Amino acid sequence: MNQLDQLKKMTTVVADTGDFDSIKQFKPTDATTNPSLILAASQQEEYKHLIDEAISFAKTKDPADQLSVAMDKVFVNFGTEILKVVPGRVSTEVDARLSYDVEGSITKAKHLIEYYEAAGIEKERVLIKLASTWEGAIAAKKLEKEGIHCNMTLLFSLPQAVICAEAGATLISPFVGRILDWYKKNEKPEGYPSHEDPGVLSVGKIFAYYKKFGYSTVVMGASFRNREEILELAGCDFLTISPKLLEELMSSEDPVERKLDPKKIDISIDKMELDEKTYRFLLNEDAMAVEKLSEGIRKFSADIRKLEDHLKTKLG
Repeated sequence: MNQLDQLKKMTTVVADTGDFDSIKQFKPTDATTNPSLILAASQQEEYKHLIDEAISFAKTKDPADQLSVAMDKVFVNFGTEILKVVPGRVSTEVDARLSYDVEGSITKAKHLIEYYEAAGIEKERVLIKLASTWEGAIAAKKLEKEGIHCNMTLLFSLPQAVICAEAGATLISPFVGRILDWYKKNEKPEGYPSHEDPGVLSVGKIFAYYKKFGYSTVVMGASFRNREEILELAGCDFLTISPKLLEELMSSEDPVERKLDPKKIDISIDKMELDEKTYRFLLNEDAMAVEKLSEGIRKFSADIRKLEDHLKTKLG
């Protein structure tokens, strides 16, 4: 049995891609996208019809709204196609430029869900991705109460994970590889053995915290740089993995050992009580989390603007 099939026995595998052929090949339960992945997919000829349909739809709307409508429809069109080949859910991201805008995030999330429902997709099959900011957590709390499920992304620290769990978010996506990137750049250029990888350790701590205190929020490790990081998190609730690394797992038949187990967690972790000022101070104390959160929002925002520029040429 290959490593991917072994991993699926202890962890729900999610494809981190907007490429339908990859999703069909690796047969994940869910799939997740982000602005960078959609931007890349939008440049490929085989997905041109999804862009064209969004443009045609947007042109029926008020000219002042056409670009925003086209953007939302592109994301939903890709998500709808993905749901034809995965049995579970797809994650669709709210505009990263709304990361500090509670009401803007809520409005955008509802628009996305409306388009999904118009396409015949029940909202239970969609996860709305929000940045793991204080404002993102507030938006998630309100959306979850209305039955709109949220995936909290750009998550790099335990305080972020705590506010998302307290908000009742369905799922969080702590970024493993981006944490490693920061530590390699700032502290240890030669890198770390996989069991000491700072991103791996961060997700393990979050997993233990959630299990100790009984949170229902799903932990989905994300943003992997190598296969070893994935294997060190075998047993995590979910893992979202790029096609390249899914291929590596499928190509190996080495045994996969369960590394995260709810029955074997660090029970010495103390519970955190976070109001806004305490959260903001603790986040500020973590230079890595502050820098990677800001960088992630900037990069996703940049890719959104590039996708907008691409659509503008088609809207005329």
